[in-house]
Amino acid sequence: MATANSTGTLAIPEPGHEVAPTATHDLDAALATLRERAAAWIATDVDARLELLAELVDDALEAAPAWTLAAAEAKGIRRDSPLMGEDWISGPLLVIRNLQLLVRTLEQVRDTGRPQPPSLEVAPNGQVVAKVFPVDWVDQLLFTGFTGEVRLQPDVSLDQAVARIGRVYRDPQTSAPTVSLVLGAGNVSSIGPMDALYELFARNRVVVLKMNPVNAHLGPHIGAAFQPLVREGFLRIVYGGQEVGEYLTTHDAVDTIHVTGSDKTYEAIVFGTGEEGARRKAAGEPRSTKPVTAELGNVSPVIVVPGPWSEKDLAFHGENIASMLVNNGGFNCVAARVVVQHRQWAKRRKLVNAIRDSLRRAEPRVPYYPGAVERWRQFTAAHPTAEWYGTAPGEGDDDRLPFTLIPDLDPDDLDDVAFTTESFCGVFGEVALDAPRAVGDYLDAAVEFCNETLWGTLSASILVHPDSMKDPEIAMAVERAIDRLRYGSVVVNHWSAVPYGMASTSWGPYPGSTPQDIQSGTGVVHNTFLLEDVEKAVVRGPFRPPLKPVWFHSHRALAKLAPKLVELTATGDRRLLPAISWHALRG
Repeated sequence: MATANSTGTLAIPEPGHEVAPTATHDLDAALATLRERAAAWIATDVDARLELLAELVDDALEAAPAWTLAAAEAKGIRRDSPLMGEDWISGPLLVIRNLQLLVRTLEQVRDTGRPQPPSLEVAPNGQVVAKVFPVDWVDQLLFTGFTGEVRLQPDVSLDQAVARIGRVYRDPQTSAPTVSLVLGAGNVSSIGPMDALYELFARNRVVVLKMNPVNAHLGPHIGAAFQPLVREGFLRIVYGGQEVGEYLTTHDAVDTIHVTGSDKTYEAIVFGTGEEGARRKAAGEPRSTKPVTAELGNVSPVIVVPGPWSEKDLAFHGENIASMLVNNGGFNCVAARVVVQHRQWAKRRKLVNAIRDSLRRAEPRVPYYPGAVERWRQFTAAHPTAEWYGTAPGEGDDDRLPFTLIPDLDPDDLDDVAFTTESFCGVFGEVALDAPRAVGDYLDAAVEFCNETLWGTLSASILVHPDSMKDPEIAMAVERAIDRLRYGSVVVNHWSAVPYGMASTSWGPYPGSTPQDIQSGTGVVHNTFLLEDVEKAVVRGPFRPPLKPVWFHSHRALAKLAPKLVELTATGDRRLLPAISWHALRG
């Protein structure tokens, strides 16, 4: 069993070896160092931060091969599988992209005094909108045809938006020496590091990052990638489960907390557990005054707009929707959970069949995340018509779990577990809504269903054929849906995780939840142009892009393509483009 010291450094453990919880005296020493170095971080000027970021890019690139191998092996992925590329994408690629975008932003601060998104303007409805994607040729290559914007809250004026953007770098009064606790997620290896980067570079806080026990084995790899921050005393990485988390969240040296996890974890931090925690929640009496931001998952909807879909369209989006579940074995807070369709659409059943066909071809995955088998049994017991694509777990056999589709959910059953609970495994459902008159009526009904029936406020997708958008009434209804969906990200034609990966977009829940009804959480991360008062991110992509997206579970060349994309993101070396093109075309 490997153990960490007070700096958070740790030798790379052998596969299968556990990482021991950080000892209490080492936790205290780590927090003491961060408390001592918090003022120094605020005093670190832009040029010095740019030097640190350049080091971080190099170190993250060097750490990537061992990092991704450890991540994939812990998830039971075969070394000869194309899925070996999955953790390259969701780990080092996104972290390095985040770092490079922060470089761009700090260079703009240095040269112009503030971040400079591609545009910052007032939309026809009076809302301030920042165009934040694409920002360069690499964006155009990785996300051909995609655009991304961040919408600010309706009461924010353009002058206010300009005055507040990146003000942590322009107004010393906005920062005080602060130690932030980041409670990392156990499913995706970029979450903890990227949350730490936001605390450091957007909120001007030093960070203690507690690894989740599920992926604690990746902590040493992240420590190697982030060694410059560890060396300077601006970051510490610690280990442990609930006891360590409780010790840190209540520690006097911790000023603020950011958690990616479940709403139950948030409630335990804010109100406590057991009867006393329930009493505090009911009375609205938090046990701590520490600010807590959080991203807490979602029952993510995919709204399908009926239209003139061809057989190829149906096949592509069957693969698209299935991939929204299959990626990472379904252990994503942003996995598709409910596919919403128009009952009167003649091609509804064909799309469901296309999803089935894709699930049949999906590589089986190990249910590595704790509680997955129990949750799967809960959902399938509630729905005897659930369809399994793979081998179901037997008694005492928890090393397998089939991808599962629950068709024909009843939209009037408001207490259905598929609507109220995030399965956090490879389970999703399909529901049809009645709207006999017009597509616009269906879209209005779909928005109301998602906003009022489905749990969560994190992200949603809308799939719409380009010919449908040529009809002014349908186009208006789609735009109305984007406006009205109470989700922190709305993505047209693709997985609602795309803004997470873009990083220049904001990532987080729709604003307005209360601690007593936290839904998907509060606050945003990523947001590399450092916008304030965010309402939501909106991303649009082509209905059928020219190349298979890297998040599709069926990408045959992902294991070879992904490392090249990481290297390109880190170096910008155009000599990599022929190899990238070759592997992308083979996908």
